[in-house]
Amino acid sequence: MTEESHPKRLKKELSFFSVFAIALGTTLSAGFFLLPGLAFEQAGPAVILSYLIAGLLMIPAMLSIVELATAMPRAGGAYYFLDRSLGPLAGTIGGLGTWLALTLKTAFALVGMGAYLGIFFPQAPMTLIACGCAIFFGLLNLWGSSKTGKFQIFLVIGLLVILVWFIGWGGMQIDFSHFQDFLGKGGGAIFSTAGLVFISYVGVTNVASISEEVKNPERNLPLGVFTALIFAVFIYVVGVAVMVGHVPAEVMSGELKVVALTAETFAGRAGVIVISIAAILAFSSVANGGILSSSRYPLAMGRDHLLPSFFKKLDKRGIPVRSIILTVGVVILYILFLDPLKIAKLASTFQLLMFAFLCLAVIVMRESQIDSYDPGYRSPLYPWLQIAGILGSLALIAAMGWEEILFTSGMLAFGVLWYVYYARSRVDRVGAVHHVFERLGRLRYDALDVELRGILKEKGLRAEDPFDEVVVRSSFIEAATKASFEKIVRQASVRLASLTPHETDDLEKRFLDGTRIGATPVTKGIALPHIRLPDVDEPQLVIVRSIKGILIDIGEIHVTEPIHALFFLISPEANPGQHLRHLAQLAGQVEQEGFMTEWLEAEDEQQLKEILLRNERYLSLTLSKSSKTSLWIGKRLRDIEFPEECLVALIRRGSRTIVPLGNSELRAGDQVTIIGSPEGIRELYDEFASAKVMEESSEVEPED
Repeated sequence: MTEESHPKRLKKELSFFSVFAIALGTTLSAGFFLLPGLAFEQAGPAVILSYLIAGLLMIPAMLSIVELATAMPRAGGAYYFLDRSLGPLAGTIGGLGTWLALTLKTAFALVGMGAYLGIFFPQAPMTLIACGCAIFFGLLNLWGSSKTGKFQIFLVIGLLVILVWFIGWGGMQIDFSHFQDFLGKGGGAIFSTAGLVFISYVGVTNVASISEEVKNPERNLPLGVFTALIFAVFIYVVGVAVMVGHVPAEVMSGELKVVALTAETFAGRAGVIVISIAAILAFSSVANGGILSSSRYPLAMGRDHLLPSFFKKLDKRGIPVRSIILTVGVVILYILFLDPLKIAKLASTFQLLMFAFLCLAVIVMRESQIDSYDPGYRSPLYPWLQIAGILGSLALIAAMGWEEILFTSGMLAFGVLWYVYYARSRVDRVGAVHHVFERLGRLRYDALDVELRGILKEKGLRAEDPFDEVVVRSSFIEAATKASFEKIVRQASVRLASLTPHETDDLEKRFLDGTRIGATPVTKGIALPHIRLPDVDEPQLVIVRSIKGILIDIGEIHVTEPIHALFFLISPEANPGQHLRHLAQLAGQVEQEGFMTEWLEAEDEQQLKEILLRNERYLSLTLSKSSKTSLWIGKRLRDIEFPEECLVALIRRGSRTIVPLGNSELRAGDQVTIIGSPEGIRELYDEFASAKVMEESSEVEPED
């Protein structure tokens, strides 16, 4: 398969703590250590409310981004989501704009880092220090996301320890007279300042751009992002209140190092040194995480031909070296030619627009009704939360001033021109919005459904998916030597009709019609006929093996390669996501190297089913009087204590396969297949590992 059709993927190396550290670390930086004085100049003591409003306005965008990221964990984050939902024009605008906003935020952090390093090296030029730091973090990112993530965790832990000291000690010595005339600047100033400080929270969602590198993204992304936002809002609101309560208004207004001045008021010179260390840790964190996340945008756009293919290349370690170099170079240009306040305002403005687009993307994906759009987390209060996010973002942009609006308009125009004159002739896809049009009788883009199904296969099953149970209780058919495809469909339909309220003829017609129109996946000697039906309580599966092979020549399907394995799957109509995940799991299992050899050589139904089970979720034992398994001989299943969530799924006795019941008595020589949670299977494996009578299929230790 060519690189074009199957691009090399980034390694999944980031854990929950890495996600949390990147999200929080790229948030607690310039917004805390550089912006409060600039924001105070605009809003006065009510700057506290500005930070709170900005944090609350993050919620719709955050929930929307997490939903999109758990459905489509791909490098590029916002770009990828916009491209696949609204189409490549929106993807081009979103990709270029979000990359610009993230690099602006990274540059802002490095400017702040240079300012605080100036406390220790007063003679060194701040700009030169900032540029040197950009190069350092670029080199760090060239080591890979695993090392970058571990470094991020170290930075965030150190930062949180110091901030707890700052808030705790400083909070006990606040001068409340500093809060007089709290709303003196007016509501308009408070709201516009919220737009300025909005960039403070953007880092919480930056992890979406590295979702392709997150282990178990359906769990770790939502948990990491939500936890980070809670921490961030608390630290910003309480921390800024401490600053206002310690530093006089005339000193705080416009001051870049207001945090250091605050620490000096209650801890002297030692406090300045400690909080400066925290600032350096914070700026290091945002620069490190910012370069990591923003460098994935050129990579993703290069994969999709919206940027030159030069940027999609990964080195032999799976690192996007060229994208990182480009990102660091642009960050240095910002540092050299833009002032800090301008950087913050420009980054915030365009990021607000992108968040409005991402809220719209969720609406489009939901309304497209694509079955393979299967997020592990769905944002609540749909669509009202998304509508609120769109309106809130646009209102903040309007409040920030004409200069920022013109900049955003210019970026939109640049994105449109780049797409029209460079990208349009190189791409041949549309977004999920065309599936919405299809509901109105217009265009549909089926390749998107195929791409999302591929993502489902990569993500794998969820904990609640009963895949192993479906396999072990499935019905098995050994096809006759001269059996035709139509005859096999009839036999499978008879078996399934006995398990559902549907008639054999109806099931047979549905399977055959689906195959005629090309809805049955057929590849490498495997066929997966599948349907979803009303009035079906749980998934049902019929497994068919044909040693000689069956030819399929029906409708649009003309398969000359013999089919040796057929899996007839039916699922409840109301649960399309689970149906597709089961299909994806079957497809993934049968595509494993050596599958067909094992399939054709399997001696019985039990061995065939064990081939389909996940190694870490099943164990096969042969009971023998000369091993530890002798403890089970002569006992009924109900009397044997198994680890939690484990059960005997199959018993093979001689040439017979026995369906296990509570009163089933085990005998010497029985081959017992146990399924359950990875933890329970590992416990059993450890208990019986020395028996030396395990079946060959279970000799490999289950994975964690």
